[in-house]
Amino acid sequence: MRGGEAIIESLKKMGVKTIFGYPGGQTIPFYDMLYDADIDHILVRHEQCAAHAADGYARASGRVGVCLATSGPGATNLVTGIGTAYMDSSPIVAITGQVPTHLIGNDAFQEADIIGITMPIVKYSFQPKDSNLLPSIVKSSFEIASSGRPGPVLIDVPKEVQEGELTEFRDDLIETPGYNPTIKGNIRQIKKARDLIKQAKKPMILAGAGVIISNACCELKEFAQTINAPVVTSLLGKGAIDETSDLALGMLGMHGRKVSNDYINESDLLIAIGVRFSDRTTGRLDSFIPDSKVIHIDIDPAEIGKNVDVDLPIVGDAKNILSSLNKILSNYEVSSEVNNWTDMIKQKKQELLPRVTYDDVPLKPQTVIKEISEVLTPESILTTDVGQNQMWAAHFFDTQKPRKFISSGGLGTMGFGFPAAIGAKVACPDDVVVSINGDGGFLMVCQELATVKDYDIPVIAVVLENRTLGMVYQWQTLLYDGRHSQTKFKDSPDFVKLAESFGINGVRITKPGETKEALSSAIKDNEPILLNVVIDSEETLPMLPPGAGINEMIGEYKLEKDVI
Repeated sequence: MRGGEAIIESLKKMGVKTIFGYPGGQTIPFYDMLYDADIDHILVRHEQCAAHAADGYARASGRVGVCLATSGPGATNLVTGIGTAYMDSSPIVAITGQVPTHLIGNDAFQEADIIGITMPIVKYSFQPKDSNLLPSIVKSSFEIASSGRPGPVLIDVPKEVQEGELTEFRDDLIETPGYNPTIKGNIRQIKKARDLIKQAKKPMILAGAGVIISNACCELKEFAQTINAPVVTSLLGKGAIDETSDLALGMLGMHGRKVSNDYINESDLLIAIGVRFSDRTTGRLDSFIPDSKVIHIDIDPAEIGKNVDVDLPIVGDAKNILSSLNKILSNYEVSSEVNNWTDMIKQKKQELLPRVTYDDVPLKPQTVIKEISEVLTPESILTTDVGQNQMWAAHFFDTQKPRKFISSGGLGTMGFGFPAAIGAKVACPDDVVVSINGDGGFLMVCQELATVKDYDIPVIAVVLENRTLGMVYQWQTLLYDGRHSQTKFKDSPDFVKLAESFGINGVRITKPGETKEALSSAIKDNEPILLNVVIDSEETLPMLPPGAGINEMIGEYKLEKDVI
């Protein structure tokens, strides 16, 4: 067995059925061995999209996604996707080709130090010099990528290592000194948390992606109901709790729901679970929950106290800790003060619902999202790109189940949404997958229309066309006196014709009701399609200006009617 064959066999043993990649000179041996292998390979049209597709696959399924690229520019094209996965704790394994070992360091053709380049954005890297090590490296990479706080792992394989003959196939896990994530929470800390919860009169829960990653959503629901506490989420925490439930307030932060932003500072106990308190979530730190005690539950001890001072840290897996909390709170009786607090919050939630109309032309983006919401089921997966389109979707689309809202949070990568949708659809072929994109971000990755056509991947790409770089345009409108520097497209392609040039059906949408109709038809047809929705370029989403406190939102929906 040769090295490349060992990689393929090891991937199969780890349950991998599909990898996303793009061949090149230093991966020709591997691709030749892949030719006869019973493992699916999806040829993307740009390596960055291979990483995003693997990422979308991982987020939708909870399994490790795999991407593949050649050395040099192929490997460096993966970097943005690897960085995206790292910032959002998504488990992917990126396999790159490398020049032969004797040429490493000689500036050989298409050589790049991808180990050094990616060092800050991976959990671990391997560069084997011996083909016999490959089975153990692949197995260890999956273990590292998926355990503890998940993240990307890089395997950089020199060409002759791909071709080398193994003397034996051994896949023992490689020791990784210092890597020993804590899973079980300290019981003394958990008991202290119980005591703080019993003392609180205005508790609130902040749920992040860690709840979803640890499959702790059922435990979170039980916990919230037990202590009768409202729940806000981070962007990537959407779906940790059913956003249509009474206790769910929606997203917190720069473009969050007003009820979440306005009332979190009134809480006297914030229970943060699997969240890193990013700047987009908290606003200005010195005005964030100034009078609240904080319990922070996270599997990564480096996140606790990094941004927000914590009164009680609990390191461990969210599912494990919430299960323990639920057990010791089984006889908990909610006080009248807590009930009054939560009842008041529920009332404010209704009063502060965002406003939507259905008859404006040009179309309001929130109208489009609401029409999409009316068609999709709780099992449908929604991916987003980055920018205004992302925040319209996060703000107005109620996610009811985990792993159904997929977006780039930490790195904020334009171009993420469409290839991530490809990965999500491959991972969950029975689920409807819709990708929300701005016209700017979609133009960065529109070549992947060829991928969905080639492999008949029925992703529905919704392109919100306002002929601006919407989020920057909005900031310039609200914060820079309307000086729109380099954020207006002088011209844009005809997106319907663009789709048709790839052999994909396209529909242009300009009127209320057309999105709902076209989306319903697309789901029924079960074919890849592009829905080009022309929206109002001047519509802005309320936001926290940089440096503002969490309850200092500016802006308003430019609507005259309060119709939900």
